[in-house]
Amino acid sequence: MEILIVSGMSGAGKSRAADILEDLNFYCVDNLPAALLPKFAEFCLGMGGRYERVALVTDIRDRGGLQDMLSAMDELDRIECSHHILFIEADIATVVKRYKESRRPHPLQQEVMGVEAAVRLEAVRLGPLRDRADYIINTSHLTLGMLQKEIYRLFVGDSSKRVLQVNVMSFGFKYGLPIEADMVFDVRFLPNPFYDSDLKGKTGMDAEVRDYIFRHESSKEFLQKLSELITFLVPRYVEEGKHTLTIAVGCTGGRHRSVAVAEALTELIRSLGQSAEIIHRDIDK
Repeated sequence: MEILIVSGMSGAGKSRAADILEDLNFYCVDNLPAALLPKFAEFCLGMGGRYERVALVTDIRDRGGLQDMLSAMDELDRIECSHHILFIEADIATVVKRYKESRRPHPLQQEVMGVEAAVRLEAVRLGPLRDRADYIINTSHLTLGMLQKEIYRLFVGDSSKRVLQVNVMSFGFKYGLPIEADMVFDVRFLPNPFYDSDLKGKTGMDAEVRDYIFRHESSKEFLQKLSELITFLVPRYVEEGKHTLTIAVGCTGGRHRSVAVAEALTELIRSLGQSAEIIHRDIDK
């Protein structure tokens, strides 16, 4: 079992780091009292592999103080429970600015006068814990995507190998836009099989309909340009840290053109090594 203790300065981004770790299949517990850490570790160890990766978020708010945290880690060593410390920090000026923007009080602000003094006091108190940290991330100049990439590098590996879950949806404009779509492509300019009596009752899942649509040069050119765009975008979304992407393809009724294009697009995305699911929202309407 792997226990990761996430700590650091208030306002530096521990909660965001925990959210990212949760996406990486860590079981996250926020603000667990340090004194309970060894007991919690023993509980996880006794669950027969149910909790293989655990992230525990703790900070200066712990009433037991830093000494309880250091003692807890010594106890983990004694029971031979593997653990590491991820320390999240930021420059004093950055943390002060974040607190002013959020209008929330710093946990130590009752002890000293002003936010800056509280931040400096916290940095001093957390010094011994920072010295024991296995990983230190300074978030002063990191976007959320950059933080995701760094955590992924530390705990998974090469972020370029991350799999983006892509959902491809065909739909009919006459039934409304899908609200979950990240991007929408309108294919109502393509040749419409609806006006062919032999194809009207079929759908874009049928080979005859696909052949009808894609035998036209405009259809071939559009699919080529769409393929180039998606091939360019997917690695950039992965690099930015996006986990799910929903692409909607729409025609008038959602039975012919949008279905055929969505099927072709799904095959392309899978060929790029990404996970892709497809749903035809209006195909039976």
